[in-house]
Amino acid sequence: MSVVILAKNEEKNIEDCLESCKFANEIILIDDGSSDRTVELAKKFNAKIFERSLNGDWGSQQSFGINQTTQPWLLLLDCDERITSSLYQSIKDVIGTGEKKTYLIQRENHFKHYHAQHGTLRPDWVQRFFPNEGIRVEGFVHPKIISSFPEKKLQGRMIHFPYENPDQYYRKLNQYAKLSAEKYFKEERKLSFFRDIVLRPAWAAFKVYFINLGFLDGKIGFIFAANHYSYTLQKYIRYYLLRHSGGKF
Repeated sequence: MSVVILAKNEEKNIEDCLESCKFANEIILIDDGSSDRTVELAKKFNAKIFERSLNGDWGSQQSFGINQTTQPWLLLLDCDERITSSLYQSIKDVIGTGEKKTYLIQRENHFKHYHAQHGTLRPDWVQRFFPNEGIRVEGFVHPKIISSFPEKKLQGRMIHFPYENPDQYYRKLNQYAKLSAEKYFKEERKLSFFRDIVLRPAWAAFKVYFINLGFLDGKIGFIFAANHYSYTLQKYIRYYLLRHSGGKF
């Protein structure tokens, strides 16, 4: 099995990530010009290192990593994710049976100081494990796996540590909002000021806080719902400015 990981300045995460998938026959690390010890630490796990600029295109970067693999099974992993023992056993069982499907893995968010399992941080299912046959990834912000195999859910969860501090969190939200707006602009998506800028952010926050039960996470649940409002508002404001004034005030 090959594991493909994208990285940039992940020295705090890379060892725990690679330790959790050290059962792999091959680890492919695509490094986006790290200036810390990411590459040095990855080499301790015999990872094959490839230097390549991400340039805001996750899909292209992951597809490049996939093209470097040599094993018949493929697992895509982020540096802030960990494979649990129960998930490893499921992966091992699949490889043993050889059942060719696109496997969905449930991802569980963890934080050091807070517990959040609802709203925007409820466990989600992600496509990450498949036969290494004709797989490619498309999309700048939220990449989509292109596979000819039917989907099936795996037993066992992946642990995800999405944010360490507010700076990292808001930096990612800002980056995602910017890339989403640029994607909408390229797609020439329809835009209504009232619907998308006035109403949509409020609906987004209401949905994650009440419908997706974010309120069950207490104060931190409210904080994430409020930030989801801000993120939704920002990406549509950015899109509005791109359409009407070239992205400038």
